[in-house]
Amino acid sequence: MILTVDTTSGSPPYEQIRSQVTKMIASGVLAPGDRLPTIAQLSADLGLANGTVARAYRELEGDRLIVSHRRRGSFVAETASRQPVTDVRDELDAAIERFVLEIRQLGVNPEVALRHLTKRLGRPPT
Repeated sequence: MILTVDTTSGSPPYEQIRSQVTKMIASGVLAPGDRLPTIAQLSADLGLANGTVARAYRELEGDRLIVSHRRRGSFVAETASRQPVTDVRDELDAAIERFVLEIRQLGVNPEVALRHLTKRLGRPPT
């Protein structure tokens, strides 16, 4: 599971984690029963306080997307459902629109942008 947190964002880090995990569950990247990193591990990986990750996990539990068991860890809930394909497509379209807007604002040639995007999609996230 690869998460990123933008500390310059107006969105609190716990909310960024909650949102990313929610999207991963909705899109099927995380399946029911998948184990999540421990709070300590994810905190260390992201350079955040344990309490920040713990709050994200509590929010996800409140949304009934994950379940946590003492000493066993946190898992994607068996009842967590995938997002309908149309919702994923809507989110993809919105992401593409944001990308296109940024490329235009940078003044980058669309063919160059597409080449870079294609190359980037072919390698693991950083």
